[in-house]
Amino acid sequence: MAPLFLLILLSLSFHHQQLQVLALANRSQHDFGYMKSVYDANEMPLKGQYDYIVIGGGTAGCPLGATLSEKYSVLVLERGDAPNAHPSVFTTSGFFANLNREDDGTTPAQRFTSEDGVQSLRGRVLGGSSMLNAGFYSRADDEFLAQSGIEWDVDLMERAYEWVEETIVYRPRVDVWQSSVRESLLEVGLVPDNGFTVRHKIGTKTSGSTFDPFGTRHGAVELLNRANLENLRVAVNATVNRIIFSTKASTPAAIGVIYTDSKGKSHVALVRRKGEIILSAGAIGSPQLLLLSGIGPRSYLSSLHINPILHSQPNVGKFMADNPGVTINLILPNSTERLPTKITGITSDYIIQTTTSSVQPNVTTNLSLGLISEKIPGPLSSGSLRLASSNNVKVAPRVRFNYFANPIDLSRCVMAMKKVGDMLKSNALDRFKHKGSDGKREFLFYGPSLPMNNHSNDDSLIESFCRTRVSTFWHYHGGCVVGKVVDSDFRVKGITSLRVVDGSTFNISPGTNPQATLMMLGRYVGLNMMRKRTESS
Repeated sequence: MAPLFLLILLSLSFHHQQLQVLALANRSQHDFGYMKSVYDANEMPLKGQYDYIVIGGGTAGCPLGATLSEKYSVLVLERGDAPNAHPSVFTTSGFFANLNREDDGTTPAQRFTSEDGVQSLRGRVLGGSSMLNAGFYSRADDEFLAQSGIEWDVDLMERAYEWVEETIVYRPRVDVWQSSVRESLLEVGLVPDNGFTVRHKIGTKTSGSTFDPFGTRHGAVELLNRANLENLRVAVNATVNRIIFSTKASTPAAIGVIYTDSKGKSHVALVRRKGEIILSAGAIGSPQLLLLSGIGPRSYLSSLHINPILHSQPNVGKFMADNPGVTINLILPNSTERLPTKITGITSDYIIQTTTSSVQPNVTTNLSLGLISEKIPGPLSSGSLRLASSNNVKVAPRVRFNYFANPIDLSRCVMAMKKVGDMLKSNALDRFKHKGSDGKREFLFYGPSLPMNNHSNDDSLIESFCRTRVSTFWHYHGGCVVGKVVDSDFRVKGITSLRVVDGSTFNISPGTNPQATLMMLGRYVGLNMMRKRTESS
């Protein structure tokens, strides 16, 4: 039997009164129509001019580029390859394989290790991490919207979510394991049963998925099919080295980028009058590129001999945070299907999600699952990003997330793990337990077990478990936070014609998973930019 891995995730969340989803996608095959506008970077001209340049063809960059192309010429620059070069990104089995795949420098998942010693992944493929993740789709919570620093146009936000949902979001198929987990969540008090919804609601629900019922992934890349393909050029294997600025006016203005193709050849792309550069390179890539381009803390940039310093901005690379995970592996008596996250239980303090995946693909004698705890970091998150190279963007920066540095974080992890302990004792999961020689039924652990004195007054064992078993669930964010680095329209403060539109602008992670909000954000900002440009004409 193949070993399997169950993920149970814990995170801070708040009730979100969203409107009902009007439509969901109904296609069951990946639509490659967007490939008409995709070129390898070495096929691109050495010099070109566009209305907008989007750096990063990921979860936010794809919907942003597609939206802007409706009226303007757009160049999207993606450092990774097209997804058809990596067929594994389209399947549920590929999802599990890519989590464990060795990074050879060209794989769709780039591996990195934080200074906390926790291994993580970055998307390196057109479509970004939406082509690597578990496909879980759930809208943002009210707390995120209230604390984001944005005065949201609620109607526009709703339409942006719906634009995404009618293209690539599906009602998922739920297997026996996840059905049992749903019953377990309800049994241990995560009520009411909210059925199927993409709303963020207290209780237990089945959420949307970017995997269709046949197991095919439909990531952000397919949103490019909503573009005006005649106005859109997407260059893959295009690594942006730095942003070009004009300093003729009192305020520096972004006017273009320098990027290299896979053969090392340098290209220049410029923006036309009223054009803009938009960074959508993610929570790691966007602050890194700002620093390399001379935007960041003056003393820090000077110490790295980065010249010229375009703008002294003390908050670039600050306020980094991640949603940590805590893993438990169980050995099950019977095989179960491997499926990504679909079920979630939400309280006012944490979220529990479940899935199954392979822990050790080469082991065939045991079936195992794991329990992952995830939470949004507390109010004193103090992570940071620093450059490991002052001139080479391909050298990954150093990041630190300071997991559980805040006692509030640790207390939420303890609460959540106690609830996980209750789930392991629930009748709904009894069928997955082993029968011992004494006739009792219990779970067998593969590796460290969850401390089961989960209702004692001494939480030290569970606290230690949280700290020593910490991992990630890839929801890192920050580095270019709204109100700190960018304004409420995502413009970089102190620079004209330059924005950041991605998860680096988030001060907390939205809802149970950021990808829905990232895709909405790309569409939302694109529509706002076009509206304001029309009004100013």
